[in-house]
Amino acid sequence: MGEGMLDSFFGVVKKRFNGNNSDDNNREMVKCPRCQSLILLKKYEELHRVCPDCNYHGRLSSKERIDITFDEGSFQELNADMISCNPIDFPEYSEKQEQLRKSTGLNDAVVTGTAMIKGIKTVAGIMDSRYMMGSMGSVVGEKITRAFEYATENKLPVILFTASGGARMQEGIVSLMQMAKTSGAVKRHSDAGGLYITVLTDPTTGGVTASFASLGDIIIAEPKVLIGFAGRRVIESTIRQRLPEDFQLAEFMQEHGFVDMITDRKKMRSTLYHLLKIHGYGED
Repeated sequence: MGEGMLDSFFGVVKKRFNGNNSDDNNREMVKCPRCQSLILLKKYEELHRVCPDCNYHGRLSSKERIDITFDEGSFQELNADMISCNPIDFPEYSEKQEQLRKSTGLNDAVVTGTAMIKGIKTVAGIMDSRYMMGSMGSVVGEKITRAFEYATENKLPVILFTASGGARMQEGIVSLMQMAKTSGAVKRHSDAGGLYITVLTDPTTGGVTASFASLGDIIIAEPKVLIGFAGRRVIESTIRQRLPEDFQLAEFMQEHGFVDMITDRKKMRSTLYHLLKIHGYGED
């Protein structure tokens, strides 16, 4: 091999090592958490993180969810500056919060606000699993409660996208109290005649499932997402039985009456719009 050929060869190797080869970047792969298929990352992102093989709907950030669901530029955030304190002096909790605020750009695990879907105004809440796995502490509970109170006062429907590991243990009993508080706000909104649509995304578990996530007038789930309260291993060890392989997946939950409908991500915006129209919203 000549000197020129060696230079050319090592130039290619150096480019690949430094990550500067666009062809290599285009061939980067991601593994589906459900079916374990390997998918081109570029294709996975183009499909908004939906597996083309098993139709599992992967996790989105709150910003990504807002962008694909609501009219462009229509989302107006409510209570944006609320930040959790450390009510039980849990070790390193305040430092963890500060790190997450910097890395995610969020102040806590839910974003709430008003938004439009094809011109229909609604109150929206979007939980974000990047922030402590979407766990519910005092700020999450308060923001969701205030969102329902705003919707009740202004006679608006509520759409909540849930994604959570449950109550936030770092806030102890304060976190558990949010279950009752949010449920009370949902009831007052319902008594005032308001429509509440829940969209369950991956995962929706624990105290969130046991409170506001289960109280929607209409409960929608994305395909193949995990929905439940306790984990599979805890339940199996308690009842001493082997659970079905699809236990707690959206399709299992629909079959057993917990979920009203399963909707693909690409159809979600249109589905929400039609549900709002059916219930009289958007009429002049």
